[in-house]
Parts: sequence; C-alpha cells; structure tokens
Amino acid sequence: MPDAGKRITLQEYVISECRDKGQNQGLESVIMAIAEGSRRVQQQVQQAALADALGVTGETNVQGEIVQRLDTASSDIFVETLSQSGQVAAIGCEEIERPVIVEGDTSEGYIVLMDPLDGSSNIDVAVSIGSIFGIWQKNPDETVNDDSLLRPGNQQVAAAYVVYGSSTVLVLATKHNVCGFTLDIESGRFAVTHPSIKIPVECPYYSTNEGNNKVLDGPTQKAITLLRDKYSQRYVGSLVADFHRNLLKGGIFAYPADQNRKDGRLRLMYEANPLGFVAEQAGGAASTGYERILDIDPVELHQRTPLILGNKDVVEDTVAVIRGG
Repeated sequence: MPDAGKRITLQEYVISECRDKGQNQGLESVIMAIAEGSRRVQQQVQQAALADALGVTGETNVQGEIVQRLDTASSDIFVETLSQSGQVAAIGCEEIERPVIVEGDTSEGYIVLMDPLDGSSNIDVAVSIGSIFGIWQKNPDETVNDDSLLRPGNQQVAAAYVVYGSSTVLVLATKHNVCGFTLDIESGRFAVTHPSIKIPVECPYYSTNEGNNKVLDGPTQKAITLLRDKYSQRYVGSLVADFHRNLLKGGIFAYPADQNRKDGRLRLMYEANPLGFVAEQAGGAASTGYERILDIDPVELHQRTPLILGNKDVVEDTVAVIRGG
C-alpha cells in the first residue's frame, strides 16, 4: 500500500467533515478513539494464535452466548480508548450487561453503542471478523443514565464498522456520506482508500443462512426463494464481513425472524442500528421485514431484531413479499 502520508488520513477527513457539517469537533475525538482501539484489536487478532488467545473464557455473556477470549480483550480495549477520549459520556456494549457511564465533564459528549468483536464464531478459523459502532450525541445538559442509551437509530450522528481481514478497513458513515479507510500497518494510521461509497445499482448477491429456511414462515420462505432464484449466494457468517462485501459490490443481507426467534437474533442497538445507518447513507435500506430499522423506539438495551439490509430496491421488494404484498 502507498505511504498513508500521501493520502488523506482519517483524522484529516473527520476534521473536514465536522467543519463542513457543523458538527461538534468532539466527534473527531470519538472517531479517533475508535480508530486507535481498532488498531490495537487488529494486533490482538493477528497474534491471537501465537499469543494463545484463541478459544473461550468459559463464561457466558448477557446475550446467553459463550464468550471468546478476544471478545473480552476487544471490549476492554474499546471501553478504555473511548473513555479516555474525553468526549464519550456513556458506552453500551454487547458483552457488558450495564452501560459504562464515564465520569467527568462531558456535557457536549457522545454515547457510543458497540459490538466490539462481531463474528466471534469465526475467530478460531481465521475468517474475517469486525467491530461495529453507533454514535449518538448526548442531549444538552442531560445527566446520563441507563435510559439515555435507549434512542432510535435515526438520531445517530455517525456510525462505523471495522473489518479485520486481508486488510484492516474502517468504514465511517456521517450524514449523506460514507468513506472507507485502510490501516497502514507501518505508520499505524488509517488513510482514505474508498471515498464516497454508494451501494452499486446492480445487486448480484444475497447473504442468508439457508439452514434456517425450515423455521421461516411461508411468506419469508417465499422471499428467500425469490432471492435464491435471482442472485448468487455469498455468506460468510460474520455480519460485518457479509455487509461490507454487499456495500462495495451490491447485495442484500437477510436474517429474518423465524419460528424460534420471533424477535430476531441480531442486536438492534449494537448491530442493526449502526449498519442500518451506514446502509442508508450509502443509498441502501434497512428493515425488520415490517418496519424501518432506524425508526424503532428501543425498550431494552440488549433487544434483538430481525434484519434485512442492502440495496434499497431489493430490500423493499423482499419486505413486500414478507408482508404478503
């Protein structure tokens, strides 16, 4: 990769974005804290096997899932970098039951909700995994508590995700703009490599777990069959990796409700809202199958949701079939 110093860096880009869109400059500190945490997590991921950091801890998280060692390490890293940014008032995390309320004067600060290491089941087999972040601005003069984090996705001011794969890529979405940055391992800086991302008009791919078809209701089975008949399947099993491919190449990701999970499987606040925000800013759409993801008023920090997101026209057609339209 060319020297990151010859490209626009993440910090330069964010400073320009904040200035052009009248955002509080504190957003820069939040995003750079995510970038620093991502750089450190990337090192952990790359060295996991050599450092004997693979495998499980033997514990179960608040989601009822077995905790991987790297889940815990990643959560700790991001809580640390975000807390030290001086601009984050509260952090909600998939791996932590209660939010972290950050002490100090953050009257103009931000709330960050995150999945620190998405795709945990793929960690031990060297398949791409990632991190996901939704960013909300704290209400003016609000004393932050647990309920402060229960805000709809349409109030996000930014969202980001990171893919740890053949390269480490950070994708940042602000209002009406999505940009991708690649980590230069030598300098430790992220530099622009995917400017002004828009989901391609053509949709070549669909991503879904076909093994779940037998527990889908009739309309949803029909919707998946129509996708199968028209598009090629690409499914990694890491949400962030599947979404990233579809964002760049075109495609639809579907993890609908089923008979065993009527409320869905994915987390609204940590996964669906941030990626839904990214999808919409890139010209796509995100739905539960019945309503827009970003319009949901959350009632619980760890609540789950069905998720269908990607090319807007394909998402809308799929939702119409699921609704019986």
